[in-house]
Amino acid sequence: MRTFTAAAALVAGLSLTPIAWAQDHTAFDAARLSEHIQTLSGDAFEGRGIATPAEQKVIDYVSQQFQAAGLEPGGDSGGWTQAVALNRFTASEIRAQLTVGDWTQPLAQGEQIVISSRRPGESHVMLMDAPLVFVGYGIHAPERNWDDFKGQDMTGKILVVLVNDADFEEPALNTFGGRAMTYYGRWTYKYEEAARRGAAGVIIVHETEPASYGWTTVKNSWSGAQFDIVRADADERVPMESWIQRDVAVQLFQQAGLDFEAMKVQARSRDFQPVPLEGAEMDVMFDVASERVETHNIIGRLPGATHPDETFLYTAHWDHIGVGTPDANGDAIFNGAIDNASGIAGLIELARVYAAGERPERSIVFIGFAAEESGLLGSEYYAANPIYPLATTVGGVNMDSANVYGRTAAFGVVGYGQSDFDERMAAIVEAQRRVIQPDGNPASGTYFRSDHFPLAKRGVPMAYAKSAGDFVEEPIADRLAARAAYTANRYHQADDEWSADWDYSGQIQDLEVYWSLGHTLANSRDWPEWKEGSEFGPARAESAAERD
Repeated sequence: MRTFTAAAALVAGLSLTPIAWAQDHTAFDAARLSEHIQTLSGDAFEGRGIATPAEQKVIDYVSQQFQAAGLEPGGDSGGWTQAVALNRFTASEIRAQLTVGDWTQPLAQGEQIVISSRRPGESHVMLMDAPLVFVGYGIHAPERNWDDFKGQDMTGKILVVLVNDADFEEPALNTFGGRAMTYYGRWTYKYEEAARRGAAGVIIVHETEPASYGWTTVKNSWSGAQFDIVRADADERVPMESWIQRDVAVQLFQQAGLDFEAMKVQARSRDFQPVPLEGAEMDVMFDVASERVETHNIIGRLPGATHPDETFLYTAHWDHIGVGTPDANGDAIFNGAIDNASGIAGLIELARVYAAGERPERSIVFIGFAAEESGLLGSEYYAANPIYPLATTVGGVNMDSANVYGRTAAFGVVGYGQSDFDERMAAIVEAQRRVIQPDGNPASGTYFRSDHFPLAKRGVPMAYAKSAGDFVEEPIADRLAARAAYTANRYHQADDEWSADWDYSGQIQDLEVYWSLGHTLANSRDWPEWKEGSEFGPARAESAAERD
């Protein structure tokens, strides 16, 4: 493949500096971005698993870069970190099978099923002859007049649920806002609602399109240790959380006298009733080793000159999957170069550029969140225990998996229509001769899958946006192929590694948008607003009196 570097673009006489970028400010540096990504995704960092020896390496590197940039420590007790208390759960000796009459289907971990548990206090899970019931999408949404449970008792049962929500298969229903996924479609919600129902376990039927990722991603993400924030109430979790291959689910339904596709159609109706899988039972037993662990958010701060008690955030997660099962090449280190060493590299570069300029009126805080890959736990912990009050947090930008393939014609906004960040970013993007593009795949639920979400749901306006659309410079076909190959073959796999061929011009354009948005707000008395109808507006309104 032809190399497409920013340097080559400059040699060709192509400007990488948009009109919106102030010429008297320090420029973002592609070589620095590359160096940070290469270092953080190197084998020495062992896939950046949380609560592993690699974590201290990440903390040391990022905090040293923050300090070198000119930031002050922004964490607990004048340090660079915020301690995040978690429980780590490791399932082992997993044995499971489905039975319907004389039919038996053994379930091998990672092949037909992935099984885990995040229930505090469980050292051994044993569910014998547990009845199975199909509960459609497993959603209870009173405000949408939707209830998949219809008051039926789910205590002690294993719930079989579909991923996503009803509108994915039939957008015209518009029950959940069309094809764009709501939080009800996320796997996290399915487990939470099942726990509220007293279920013994959950089986989510994996289908690639509604999940927006393949079985390999499921296997890699859920076969290893699982984490959760420390919970006082064990009943907030079911004993068994699992995903099952679609083909196995189809067989199970068939043996129970049901047609899987027909059941999916029924599940799209408000009139849907839970359907017991007659004669179907599941046996599962496994050990659960649990321990209290501590991971850390990494935080640097540039105090504001006149309003230091008001904060604009820049965030990115530093963690990845760590060391897992070797792939076909024998590589067991999940390096996470794009996901998300690229975001941390951008965070460090933003810190350097901000600190090199005139001090803004409001404070700028840079956070490297932990445990994103474990369910947004670092950002959830910060949002629940903010070091800087959320009421006076102006807003922020979250960065996850940057564009390393070159400049694009559009700037994609995930969650477009939620806040007036849309219009604020549009003015900057248009000056770059790009256009704003609403989320091209809202059905994937991306808005609920990154670290801005715990802050947004508590009312803090957060932008989650980056390069999108067609590439603008040749070799366009090679760039498109590289971007598609990452999604298909490298995301959450050991092959997400740094490449010397990457072109950072697109990421730099995005960083300039992030900087311009934050810099303008940090030097104003503006408070960004949620748009009418946003589910996050009421939380922000509750704290209005704390903002001048």
